[in-house]
Amino acid sequence: MKIDVLGAGAMGCLFGALLSRANEVRLVDPNRAKLKTLKDRGVTVLEPDGRSFTAFPGLRTPEDGSGGPPDLLLIFVKSAAEKEALAAVGPTLGPDTALLTLQNGMGHEKAMGEIAPPERILLGATQHNASLQSVGTVRHGGAGSTQLGALAGNGELARAAAAAFTAAGIETAVSADVRAVIWRKLFMNASASALTGVFRCPLGDVAENSHIWKLCRALIGEAVAVAKADGFDFDEGEIAGEIYGHLVRSKGAITSVYADLEAGRRTEVDAITGAVADLGRKLGVRVPVSETVAEIIRAMEERKQRNGSSI
Repeated sequence: MKIDVLGAGAMGCLFGALLSRANEVRLVDPNRAKLKTLKDRGVTVLEPDGRSFTAFPGLRTPEDGSGGPPDLLLIFVKSAAEKEALAAVGPTLGPDTALLTLQNGMGHEKAMGEIAPPERILLGATQHNASLQSVGTVRHGGAGSTQLGALAGNGELARAAAAAFTAAGIETAVSADVRAVIWRKLFMNASASALTGVFRCPLGDVAENSHIWKLCRALIGEAVAVAKADGFDFDEGEIAGEIYGHLVRSKGAITSVYADLEAGRRTEVDAITGAVADLGRKLGVRVPVSETVAEIIRAMEERKQRNGSSI
């Protein structure tokens, strides 16, 4: 399959390298200096077991339509830049190009819907995570399953994308209820991942520090309550157990929220904890901890961007 990956950050580079094992892949990014480095050095993936490999996917800028449209556009840009990035790449897509997001959080289909009809939109979630060591070098913090599904029930499109991922060694399944999959991934990001940014710590600290875990449980409880009001009935204890197990297994992993705050970039808080808070207010569910944590992260963003200091 011909796949363009929008966004050559940590996750974009990781999936670009992995997918290039069995597909024709191009990384799409507006930063020409970054593309020059990637052309010279390729993408090196550092695996958890100490192994590494280097791939040389194709490269292009968003407005470069040479080479023809992709079969699939895989989106890995920050939620704050998503609308602008999709608008830039939109004219280079074909009438049959499918769009797939594996971004954290919810609501991405709104931006995708501005350049593609619902029947060409796929949503998904992945347990893979990565952190950027330098341009083109990513640390693969952990693997796991990837699930995707069609926004408008286009099962054939979802199965074709899943087959391309599976051929590249990425464990992928098609979900008949992809919104439930999005919620399940959101529970982790809206709670533990957000707290790693607040406390500037790796994932394992959330489980090992009883006070941080208490806050995490409160965030999980609020997110599960909002999901229930949204029509999805999850067991809070089961979700908390799954998250705790993931924290223990990936104890040294650094989340994108933490990394973005340290680097002075905007985080994805509005698509994760902030999204839970917003939807909770809309559905009449009390979410005081989610509201507070989201505001703390926004305050940290503003302070870091304004004067370069950290909280």
